[in-house]
Amino acid sequence: MNRDKAIQIIERQKAFISELRGCSRNDQNFIKWKRDTEVALEKIFGVKSRNVSEFSDIGFSPSVFSIPVEEKQIRSAYNKGMQKAEAILSSILDEIINYGTGIDNYETEVNAISTIERICLKFHAVARQLRARHSNRQTLEIEDEYDVQDLMHALLKINFDDIRPEEWTPSNSGGSARVDFLLKKEKIVIEIKKTRTSLKPSEIGAQLLVDIARYRQHPDCELLFCFIYDPEGIIGNPIGFERDLENSGSDLKVRTIVGPKG
Repeated sequence: MNRDKAIQIIERQKAFISELRGCSRNDQNFIKWKRDTEVALEKIFGVKSRNVSEFSDIGFSPSVFSIPVEEKQIRSAYNKGMQKAEAILSSILDEIINYGTGIDNYETEVNAISTIERICLKFHAVARQLRARHSNRQTLEIEDEYDVQDLMHALLKINFDDIRPEEWTPSNSGGSARVDFLLKKEKIVIEIKKTRTSLKPSEIGAQLLVDIARYRQHPDCELLFCFIYDPEGIIGNPIGFERDLENSGSDLKVRTIVGPKG
């Protein structure tokens, strides 16, 4: 849910409190308002968020230890609960205005990862289709890593606006290493490799491990996405290769796809 929509919903739930001042916790309007607010917070922040927990913990009735309970105690507990609800919703509004919903970045990242995954998984099919041009016209033949980068760049353009090729990251040796693509807004670096008979899978893995160590220092890299294009099936165990890189022990999040498989 986007920020403006979240603000609109919370403002609406907060404004409705004034209409509930003379009600009780058993009133149908209150019951609906309370449930609607809980559902809204769950949708905006997630079921296990602090905001959902704090709102759900608000008491609108006297303590069970207050026996016997007088009418004025019931009324007082209800009013205090509504005051607390109003204060919490006001604080939540400030939180959204100043920091967003918190779940926005997560959803953006998930959607971006899913899109890149789909591009990688369909990459070989696209490369093959490019060969079948009308009247045998010239096309892009995927012969080396630069060809893979060019086609990947074109495919990324479909879904991403800010794609920055050939960014540089600092190296421990004082030099620098080229990043294939940086998605600036999504804070994702895409590293591309192409297998060849003169390059062993273990050597590709070693190169990527060095890259993972470098990208940990990159200020705009929160996720490293490694795509290894392997049209000849040189990597014998692509699933194991992917898992080894993703579980390399780095605190940088790494997603790896070897394609095509089989």
